[in-house]
Amino acid sequence: MRIPALSLLALSSLTAFAQTPVTIELVPWATGLSGPVDIAHAGDDRLFVVEQPGVIKIISDSMTVLPTPFLNITAQVNDTGNEQGLLGLAFDPDYANTGRFYVYYTASGGGPSGQSRVSRFQVTADPNVADPNSEEILYTWPQPFSNHNGGDLEFGPDGYLYVGFGDGGSGGDPNNHAQSLDDPLGDMIRIDVSGASGYTVPPDNPWVGAQDTLPEIWASGLRNPFRFGFDALTGDLWIGDVGQNAWEEFDFWPAGDNSGPNFGWRCREGLVSYNMSGCTGGYVDPVAVYENVWTGGTWCSAIGGRVYRGSQYPRFDGRYICTDYCSGHFMSILPDGQGGWDDELLLDSGNGWVCIAENVNGELFTCNESSGQVRKITDP
Repeated sequence: MRIPALSLLALSSLTAFAQTPVTIELVPWATGLSGPVDIAHAGDDRLFVVEQPGVIKIISDSMTVLPTPFLNITAQVNDTGNEQGLLGLAFDPDYANTGRFYVYYTASGGGPSGQSRVSRFQVTADPNVADPNSEEILYTWPQPFSNHNGGDLEFGPDGYLYVGFGDGGSGGDPNNHAQSLDDPLGDMIRIDVSGASGYTVPPDNPWVGAQDTLPEIWASGLRNPFRFGFDALTGDLWIGDVGQNAWEEFDFWPAGDNSGPNFGWRCREGLVSYNMSGCTGGYVDPVAVYENVWTGGTWCSAIGGRVYRGSQYPRFDGRYICTDYCSGHFMSILPDGQGGWDDELLLDSGNGWVCIAENVNGELFTCNESSGQVRKITDP
């Protein structure tokens, strides 16, 4: 499926998003964290914050960071590269009964720059402490370079676990991993982890039974999908895909379509041809792109966000709120009712924001890797 109309943003990234008065406020929620890169909830009022060195901490409903970590796996985590480490967290949809959760991290060994690993852990009788010895390694893949690890994992509305892998790094995807279906680099995999151990491949994954492909692969053509998420109401998928050195993009894919979307990298960066060697076409256009002008110290890295489905701020309803790591700009993308998309610049903030996540009630929070803080996204 192709999106019928594009919201191609203006060529100057400084004016790419429609200029509006500041329409969100970032309210302090927690400080003193060490490299927070992701936030998740377990079906209750707690927020679980992923720290890149290998620790998960809990913020209670009283906005207090609990002194005892929920999980500490620093011994297993390799965070020597600035894009490596403990990067993602997802709780089992039936966590209240199973007590199982999943993490994505970089481990040492197994490749020139370590290996990307998806593991399952179990909570203890204390709901605020997990068992670090309960690890079951589900999936690993060698990492050829230290950058472009991806790192996000999310349960979809179908109950399957989706995991985003970067293209393996260096620059320009030199081995064309993102357009190859025989490894997960530059792809998103989809697996069934509902069994007692291990995982199985969903029978409707697009390349099940195909020759010379990994059946786990669900989507391809991604450079570094560091943050993605599902619309809690519709189940639609939104991806922030970090660009090379010219264009950043946000991608959309409708719920229930398992036809195997190819988002175009390395053939295209955004909507512009990049390296067309061996390219066959049929790529999914991004719903929004903006120019990467990191040379000037501004925009450089698309951070995928969430569609707001909370109740506290009705004006946000249905808006996909996302950000850029270098500029600190927060943006909104919203269907225009005519098959296209409207976009707005919501806030010009400091840099370092690397996640936008929702709590159990659909309210949005963001984490800043550089300043070690979590803030709530509110309507001033």
